[in-house]
Amino acid sequence: MRLVLAISLDGRLAPANGGPAKLGGDGDRKVLEEALAWSDALLIGAGTLRAHKSICLIHSSELIHQRLSEGRSQQPIALLVSKQKNFCTNWKFFNQPIERWLLSPRQKLEQSDDKFFSEKVFKRQILMKEKWSDTLDQIYQLGISRIVLLGGANLVEGLISVDMVDELQLTITPKLLGGEKVWLPISVDFPRKGSLSVNPWDLQSINPLGSNELMVKYLRNRSLDLTSNNN
Repeated sequence: MRLVLAISLDGRLAPANGGPAKLGGDGDRKVLEEALAWSDALLIGAGTLRAHKSICLIHSSELIHQRLSEGRSQQPIALLVSKQKNFCTNWKFFNQPIERWLLSPRQKLEQSDDKFFSEKVFKRQILMKEKWSDTLDQIYQLGISRIVLLGGANLVEGLISVDMVDELQLTITPKLLGGEKVWLPISVDFPRKGSLSVNPWDLQSINPLGSNELMVKYLRNRSLDLTSNNN
């Protein structure tokens, strides 16, 4: 799983008063589309969808052609995590040329509404397990192995805290936003194997994107976990 975000210099995702920050320029858009082209599915939280009413698509004809030549769909599947079905099917998201799956808690099953499950709305519902690892196992068994995580902060917190994120792709933008809309909430309770007493992330690349933006990419160093377990 690769987390892909554009963040301000002070680590914010959105302005202090809320709403979309519109972070990232043309260079960020390019590396975002490259990440989407690599993925089988993108994962977003309901709050992010409510804020934007749509998701990012691959527009590059070269990247689309590459996916088609590999026998894949033009766009990755959109996995939406939501406890409620309080969204409007008139949003742009539901008219975008993508396949949509809904991830929701098991106890919400009896509230399912048939109108939400069709080729034009949600093609599939995944009933979430108690643990994220078990939920992701379900998804992997359905043929999805590469996931791009696009937020929001609560979803990122949930996955980071249980060590489910393998890669970080962060675009640093030349803005200072302030406020509490940080990309990783302070309340995250890191697992012991993700402790700050070691260096669990390996720097893979640093790429200038133009417009004073910088993209940094890290990989989770899981060899440290094996070393720790053997001691």
